[in-house]
Amino acid sequence: MSTRGSRSEKVKRIFQQFDANRDGGLNREEMAALVVAVNPRVKFSEEQINAILDEVFRTYGEFIDGEKGLTFDGLLRTYDDGAGDVDRDFDALGLELKPSEEKNGISLASEEVASSSSIADERVMEPHKKQRTVAWASSPNHGIVFDDTWKLVDDLEILIKRLKSKQSKDGKVKNDNSDVYSDPGWSRELGPSVEITEKRVIWEESGHDYAVFVKELGVLRSRADGARSREEAFDGHMAIGRVLYDHFLIKEALVSFKRACELQPTDVRPHFRAGNCLYVLGRHSEAKGEFLLALEAAEAGGNQWAYLLPQIHVNLGIALEGEGMLISACEHYREAAILCPTHFRALKLLGSALFGVAEYKAAIKALEEAIYMKNDYADAHCDLASALHAVGDDDNAIKEFQKAIDLKPGHVDALYNLGGLYMDMGRYQRASEMYTRVLGVWPNHWRAQLNKAVSLLGAGETDEAKKALKEALKMTNRVELHDAISHLKQLQKKKGKGSGNVEEAYITVEPSKFRTLGEKTTLRPELAIALDIRAFQRITRLNRCEVELIKKEMNESDVPESYSGRGIPEKSIRKASLEGILRKLLNFLKPETFTGAVKAVNQKILSVLDESDSGRVDLGMFFAVLSPICGGSPDKRKRIAYDALLWRPVNEGSAQISKSDAQRYIKLLRAIYIPSHGVSEMLEIHGETDNSMVSLTEFIAMFDDQEWGFGIMSTLLKLETGDRTRHGRHFLTSGLDQALSFAVDKLVPLLMFSCHFGLNNSS
Repeated sequence: MSTRGSRSEKVKRIFQQFDANRDGGLNREEMAALVVAVNPRVKFSEEQINAILDEVFRTYGEFIDGEKGLTFDGLLRTYDDGAGDVDRDFDALGLELKPSEEKNGISLASEEVASSSSIADERVMEPHKKQRTVAWASSPNHGIVFDDTWKLVDDLEILIKRLKSKQSKDGKVKNDNSDVYSDPGWSRELGPSVEITEKRVIWEESGHDYAVFVKELGVLRSRADGARSREEAFDGHMAIGRVLYDHFLIKEALVSFKRACELQPTDVRPHFRAGNCLYVLGRHSEAKGEFLLALEAAEAGGNQWAYLLPQIHVNLGIALEGEGMLISACEHYREAAILCPTHFRALKLLGSALFGVAEYKAAIKALEEAIYMKNDYADAHCDLASALHAVGDDDNAIKEFQKAIDLKPGHVDALYNLGGLYMDMGRYQRASEMYTRVLGVWPNHWRAQLNKAVSLLGAGETDEAKKALKEALKMTNRVELHDAISHLKQLQKKKGKGSGNVEEAYITVEPSKFRTLGEKTTLRPELAIALDIRAFQRITRLNRCEVELIKKEMNESDVPESYSGRGIPEKSIRKASLEGILRKLLNFLKPETFTGAVKAVNQKILSVLDESDSGRVDLGMFFAVLSPICGGSPDKRKRIAYDALLWRPVNEGSAQISKSDAQRYIKLLRAIYIPSHGVSEMLEIHGETDNSMVSLTEFIAMFDDQEWGFGIMSTLLKLETGDRTRHGRHFLTSGLDQALSFAVDKLVPLLMFSCHFGLNNSS
C-alpha cells in the first residue's frame, strides 16, 4: 500500500494523464475515459457511465470548477473516500513514480532528514512545518485551520517521540502481528488513514514514563481550551486527537475527540473519530452510538457531508457486527454501496455479513461484485470461498481459497477454512497441511493445533495426532482436549493387548438388555424431529429465554399496521428491527453466540415467515412461532402463543382468534419445526376463509393434536427435562466411544471459523 505522500503523487499522475486539455480539471468526457481505463475488465454501457459521472459530480460538487470539471483535490478526495483503489488504478494505467521527485525544491530524502532532526531544529523550521506533519493536517475540511494549532501538533509530536524513545529503551513498546489477519475493511479515518501501513504500536500504560506523558498532554489540552475562540479550541482538540490516533494512543485520542464533540456537537468529524476509537477499544455499543450521531449530523448537514455518508454507514455496520447484529449491519453496507457504487469494501462487508446469517446466494453475488471491482482483494476471495462451500460448490470454493492464499500467503482465515473444507471432504492429509501452515503464521493458534490433531486422526496417524493434541493442551486447558487425549491412550492400550482381534476392543451387549417396543417408547421418526428442535434450542438458547418476556415485548412494542401481499392487516417489521427485538430477548448472549442464534433463526424461521423475500416479517406470528420453544411451562407457552395471535391486527380487540388464523399458525409451526410434513400442508392453507372463532381451550386441543398439531412438544419437553437433569450432575456419561464421537463429530465442525468478520479470535 502507498503512504499518503506517494498516494498523493500517484493521484497527481493519474490526474495529469487524463487532463487532456491541461485546464486543471477533468470534465465529463475526461472522467469517463478515466473510469473506463482503470476498469479494463468491465464493459460499461453509456447509461452506466452517465450514472457514475452524475454521482461523482453531485457528491463532489464543491470540487467542480465550472466547465473545467473535477479538480485534482476532488479526485484525491474520491480516493480518500474509498471510491477507488489508488495503487490498483495506478498499476492498471501502467504509470510509474520518479524516485527523485521533489516538493517545492526539497527532495523527499532531505525532508525526511529534516523531520528527524533535534527538537530545537523542529521548532524553528517554520517553512517546512506542513511537510513534516501527516498529510491530513493540510487537507480541506479535515485539516488544521489555525496557526496556533500547528504549535500544539509540533509539541505533541515531540512528547510522543520522547515517550517512544524511553519505552523502546526499556523494551516496553511492542508491535502486534495484526497484518496476518484479514483486513477488517473499515474506514479508520475520514479518508487517507485507511491506507496506513505501519504496524500498530502497543504502549505500556502503567509505567512512570506514560504518566509523565499524560500529564504533559494535559497541559497541551489546557492550551487548546484557552484558545481565542470556540472554533480554534475545536481545531486544537481535533488535531491532538488525530496525532494521538495515528500513533495508536487510542484512549488519549478518545479524550480529545470527546472534548471536540462538546465544543461542536453538530460536527460530523469528532463523532466519527470518537466512534473509531471506541471500536478499537472494544466498546462496540458506545461506538455505534457515536456513529449514529455522526450519521444524524451528516444527514442534517445536506451536501456538506454527503461524501462522508458511505464511510459512516460502513463503520456503523462494523460496530453493529461487533454487537453481533449482522442483519442490521447489512442494511448499512447496502446503503454505503448505493451511495458509492464503486465502494468495493462495502460490497465485501455486505457479502461477508450475509454469509454470517446464512443468506448464501446473496452473499456470493455481493462478494463476486467486490472481486469484479478489485480482483486482488484476498479477503473477498476468502469469504466467497466460504459461501461457495456453504452451497456445496466445493471445487470452486477450493479455487477461491487458493486465490486468497496466492495473493496473501499468510492469510490465516483462508488457510484455516481451507483446512476445514478438506476435512469435510475427507481429505485429512491435506487438511493437516493447511493447519500446519496456519501454525507457521500463528504458532499459538490452539484451534488450528486441535484440528490438526483431529485431521491426523482421520488420516490414521494416531501417534502424530497424540503429539498434536499434547501441543494443543499446552496452548489451552479446555476439557475436550483432556477427553480426546484420554481416548487416544485407551485406543493405544487396546492395540497393544493382544491377539489382533479387533472385536476384543468392544463390549458385547446381550439383546435381552435392550427394552422392547411398547406404549411408552418414542417412535424413531418422532424422536429425530424432537432432537432436531432441541438442537435448534441449544444453538439459539431460546429455551433460556422465559416465554413471559415475549408477552412483555408485545405489551411494550408499538408497531404500525401494514398490509401483507394477501391483503391482511399485520404488524410487520423489517428483519433488522426484528433482530433488535431478539437481542433484547437474548441479552445474556455474547455477540458471537448471538450471531449464531440469529443465523439459525433466519434459516429455520424467517425463511418460512418471509415467503415473498420482502425483508419484512409478521411480528405477531413470529412471537407465536417462537413461544413453544422458549422457557416456561407447557401451558404458559401455549397461552402466550395464543396471546401473540390475539395481538395481531386481524384478531385485535377480540377475546378469541379466527379458526383460519389458528390453522395457518399450526401449519406454519409444522412447516418450520417439522419440515418433512409441514411444506405440503402449507400448500393446502391458501384460500381457506373459515372465520369461526376459536377459544383458548379449542386452540390447545388443536395444538396438542398428534397428527395435525404440534404434539411433538411432549417429546421435546422430555428431552429438556433430561438435559436439565444432566446439567444438575445427576446423570454422568462416560465411555471412550463418546469421547471419539465428540472429537470427530463435534470439534471439527464447531471449530471452523465463520469468516464473515474477516478476523480471527485467539480466545
